Amino acid sequence: MAWKKPERDPESGWGEGLKQLVNEKATVRNHAASGRSSRSFVAEKRWAAVLDSIQPGDYVIMQFGHNDEKPEPKLYTDPSTSYKEFLKKFIDETRAKKGIPVVCSPIVRRHFDGQVNLVDTHGDYTKAAREVAMENNVHFVDLEAASRKVVAELGPEKSKSLFVFCAPGECRRSSKGVQDSTHLNHQGALQVAQLFAEEAKKQKIPLRKFLK
Repeated sequence: MAWKKPERDPESGWGEGLKQLVNEKATVRNHAASGRSSRSFVAEKRWAAVLDSIQPGDYVIMQFGHNDEKPEPKLYTDPSTSYKEFLKKFIDETRAKKGIPVVCSPIVRRHFDGQVNLVDTHGDYTKAAREVAMENNVHFVDLEAASRKVVAELGPEKSKSLFVFCAPGECRRSSKGVQDSTHLNHQGALQVAQLFAEEAKKQKIPLRKFLK
């Protein structure tokens, strides 16, 4: 979801893509940060900054999982326990400020099995996000499923158009070129934001009134 520094161009996050899809009644404040899990987002006081900024009626869109599965102690959360506990903390504290939480599952990684099948790299984190949303009566947008469908339909080669694939000399991030199947480029960020918008409209989530 995160905004990326210019030196990482063309890498982008779908929180930036969402800014292009809202109408004049809404402002998107993107607090997401690369490389953070739900645990480190709290430990670094990034969540505290979000919480301090919430006004009644604000929507708080949360998406974690990519980095929660990494084994580093400062990042890792167990999908059945601590991951769900952090999401519940975000939900409860958002509601205490009279904000409206929306939980998203993490987007799919472009990891094919050597054939045409996408590997499930998020496993129980997607399931846990859905369960937390259901248990707490929160809107849930399954971006893992939505992005999986798009990437699978594009296939191993065409799906590169959504991620950071650059030949040597083509992008700022590395003069040697980049082959990154995790991070989105500008086109991918906008497309995933569109998936979120489509699902919000389909589910009739009230924030759809702020979408073009």
